[in-house]
Amino acid sequence: MRIVNATLTAPPPAPGSEQHVALDFANSDLALTAGRLDLLATPADATRWLVDRGLAPEGAEVYEYCTGRLRELRSRLRVLLAARVDGAVPPAEAVDALNAALTATSAAALLRWDEPDGPYRAPAHPADQVAVHAMAVIAADAAELLTGPDAARLAACTASPCIRFLVRTHAARHWCSTRCGDRVRAARAYARRSKAEAAS
Repeated sequence: MRIVNATLTAPPPAPGSEQHVALDFANSDLALTAGRLDLLATPADATRWLVDRGLAPEGAEVYEYCTGRLRELRSRLRVLLAARVDGAVPPAEAVDALNAALTATSAAALLRWDEPDGPYRAPAHPADQVAVHAMAVIAADAAELLTGPDAARLAACTASPCIRFLVRTHAARHWCSTRCGDRVRAARAYARRSKAEAAS
């Protein structure tokens, strides 16, 4: 059972999220100090998340079944990212889930030409397949993230209770946001003060 606190706000995107929609997708389940925030908690949330990232057109609607499929793909993707960070071999079902999403539909946006707007690109899928198309795009980006040049810089945020992943911008980066870094530094300062007080 997912526990979601709708009054929480998400931190800024983790480093690498703007380049990799798959990383942003994996990080749409957040563990914050004040509670859990799932950006795909409801069909309306999932629809808004997809529309905001250009993965679904305005006016699209994702239903509960597809919202569950999105959350399942996210769960499998998180397993793959954790395995890559840890240098471990992920379970075959996580790889299979990503491959199934990757091959479910063409992720290519086709050329369309309408009056009076002229040429534009649009996905080659019917309206009821919005989630399938979005998952194919996410899976393609995930495959690139896991095998491309950013893979070696993948990391998990080390600030508890955060569960986000990031692409490190430099070797010393261990946190996904300033908020997480400040929390870790504050905890270390408190521990040092407590130790000093106990010693005196």
